[in-house]
Amino acid sequence: MKQSILLKHVLPFFLWYAIMILFTISIDYLLHTLKIVHVGLYLGYIGTFLIIVSFSYSLRKRKYITRGSPKDFLMFHEYMAWAGSVLILVHAGIHFNAKLAWLAVLMLLVNVASGLVGKFLLKSAGETLRGAQAALANTGVSNAVAEKELFMDTIVVDIMRKWREIHLPISLMFGILSLLHILTVFIFSK
Repeated sequence: MKQSILLKHVLPFFLWYAIMILFTISIDYLLHTLKIVHVGLYLGYIGTFLIIVSFSYSLRKRKYITRGSPKDFLMFHEYMAWAGSVLILVHAGIHFNAKLAWLAVLMLLVNVASGLVGKFLLKSAGETLRGAQAALANTGVSNAVAEKELFMDTIVVDIMRKWREIHLPISLMFGILSLLHILTVFIFSK
């Protein structure tokens, strides 16, 4: 039985996203249990540092850094950005009085989601679609029938291909909101 792209690739994407949220909740719970909630402030600094360091992938991709494998830099980017995001989410906690910080957190969550689309969904979904197309071609099914059978999978893959056009502006917006948050903290701290 053919497993749809939705079940094979989209569901694991949501599971990884849920794992990030669970890690955040677990760390926050631990800090509250140990009565060291103030540590969350410092986790924000560390998380921001990890995310900034993760942009070394962009420098490698644009050949400002010439050593090392782009694949290794991409993996480093993914893990550092994910870990930094968890730490920033713990840092954010629940503070309803900080609207700018909440906008930055919202952009962080959207940015992580768009990054996970690229990591988990796009490549493997495209490969699955090509494999399904080849399998149908091998059975002698006409192109029209194959297109009809794979219509929904093709639409899902086409939508996912546009992720880079969305991920980069979201990353920029997250960076701007984070910088504004950091500046307002320094300006208005007592």
